[in-house]
Formats: sequence, structure tokens, C-alpha cells
Amino acid sequence: MFRSPARLFAPLALVACAVAILVIVNANSGSSSDSKTSSTATTATSTTTTAKQGSKKARRTYIVKPGDVMSQIAVKTGVPLDTLLQLNPNVDAQSLHVGQKLKLVP
Repeated sequence: MFRSPARLFAPLALVACAVAILVIVNANSGSSSDSKTSSTATTATSTTTTAKQGSKKARRTYIVKPGDVMSQIAVKTGVPLDTLLQLNPNVDAQSLHVGQKLKLVP
């Protein structure tokens, strides 16, 4: 009886893949300096985003752009969706038109 070499190499390939995965996982989790840098970059980005949103809150109106939806406008402007809908009762939230002006503050 002749055994196929694949019967020997298949388990060896499986073990080699498992070892390679363990090496990669350990190498990525061991680099704590990279994770500190990553969290610092995230904090800086969050601060910049907050500063931009603060200036958007001062606007009194918003002009609808192509592809805008009410929930997206609420997030962009920092105005809660319920408030946005109450301030614009005659605007159909399902069919916004490009160039349409929406009130952001009473």
C-alpha cells in the first residue's frame, strides 16, 4: 500500500498555519507604544471634530446639499433631529430638495 504525501503534509500545513497565526497575534499585541500613539491620534481627531461642530452650531440656517437626509443634517449641525423637525414643520423629511433652507435655531 502506497500512502499519498498529502496525508502527511496536510497536518503539517495546519500546524504551520496555527504557529504563524500565533506569531502574528503576539507580535501585534506586544507593541504597546503603537497603541498609545493610535489613541493619541484618535483624541486629537476628536478634539478637531468637536471644534468644527462648535462653529456649525452658531449657524441659523442650513442649505440642503445633494444626498442630504434629515438625520445626517442633524449630526452635521449638532441640532437634535426632533428639534430640526419641529423648527421646519412644512418641510417633508422624506423629500428634501437641493438648495432648500432649513432653520436650525428658533
